[in-house]
Amino acid sequence: MVHGVGIESASVVLAFVKPAAAQKHFVAANDNGPREPVKTVTVRKQLEKSGVAIKIKVPVDEFIGVAVATSISDEGVLISTIELVHGDHELNYKVFEEQGNHNVVAEWQNWGRKLRLPLFIKAGDGAYMPYSQQVDGVMLGNSASRRKLAADAVRRPRFLNRRKPGQTEAN
Repeated sequence: MVHGVGIESASVVLAFVKPAAAQKHFVAANDNGPREPVKTVTVRKQLEKSGVAIKIKVPVDEFIGVAVATSISDEGVLISTIELVHGDHELNYKVFEEQGNHNVVAEWQNWGRKLRLPLFIKAGDGAYMPYSQQVDGVMLGNSASRRKLAADAVRRPRFLNRRKPGQTEAN
C-alpha cells in the first residue's frame, strides 16, 4: 500500500500522512489533571505448594479499605506500611513501605482518596480500627437533626426580632 502520491518524471513525492509527532498525545510532565478512576488492582502472588507466580485482578470495589501499620524490625528500625484490605486476608496487598514515618500519612490518605476507600489503622494484634467516620468528605453514622428542638422553635431568629410585628386593625 502506497502512502503518498508520486508525480511522474519528478523527484518529489507528496505524502498525505500525519507526522509521527501528531499521532502522540503530549501532556505536561506534572499533569495531575482528572484521570479515569481505578477499577482493578493486580495482586501478584506465588503459590506455596507449586511455587508458580500468578496475577489476580481484583476489582477495587471488593477492597474494604486502606490500612496503615507500623512495626519495629529486628534491627530496631521503625517500618511503616500501607496495604489495601480485602475481605479475604490472602488478597490484602501492600502498596507502600518506608523506614520511619516521614511520608506514610500523606501516602495513606492519597491511596484512600484515589480509590475512594475508608482509612483504617492496623493494631498490633492485627485488628483494623476505623480512622474516621468520613468517606470522601461525607460523614457516616448518626447525623445531627436538621429540625429545631421544641424549645428553640418558639424563639424568633435575630433578624426577625428587629422587625415590628404587624398591627391588627380595631373596629
